[in-house]
Amino acid sequence: MSIQYLSEQLGVNERILYTERHHWIFPIAEMIKWILAAAAIIVVTLLFRSWFDGSWVNWLLVILLVPVLRIVWGFVAWRMNVYALTNRRVAEVTGVLSKTVSDSSLEKLTDVVLRQSLLGRMLGYGDIEVLTAAAGAGVNYLKQIRQPLQFKQAMVNAKEDLEQGLGRTT
Repeated sequence: MSIQYLSEQLGVNERILYTERHHWIFPIAEMIKWILAAAAIIVVTLLFRSWFDGSWVNWLLVILLVPVLRIVWGFVAWRMNVYALTNRRVAEVTGVLSKTVSDSSLEKLTDVVLRQSLLGRMLGYGDIEVLTAAAGAGVNYLKQIRQPLQFKQAMVNAKEDLEQGLGRTT
């Protein structure tokens, strides 16, 4: 859905070359946190069920609704937040109900910094910092992205293709 939203905003002759999102480990870690919170709620409710005058099951269901909704929302947010590379720009689409698209022109791209920890290299995630000639504008930091090396390579190749198309060589 986020890709479709971005597709509607593409310029003439602009096309999406590559898309990526946050690595799956991060929403899973968030879900585990909420599952542990739900387990703690169940344990506390069972230990103190005598305080709930016989309606403890109803209270438990109401209280468990928060972690369940948070898990669902986290998954949906993960699916809706996308990094995209077009033949003209790098874009980040965020938001579930409200959308934000921020982008940086490949033409203004000066440097790309890839950061991967040891764990990130083993699991296939990292951070990409996009440095542009236009300070403070657009996408600057692609955090916890899957396959960062491939995204960086695609970005550098797209920049080179754009420069060759414009008749410049640097």
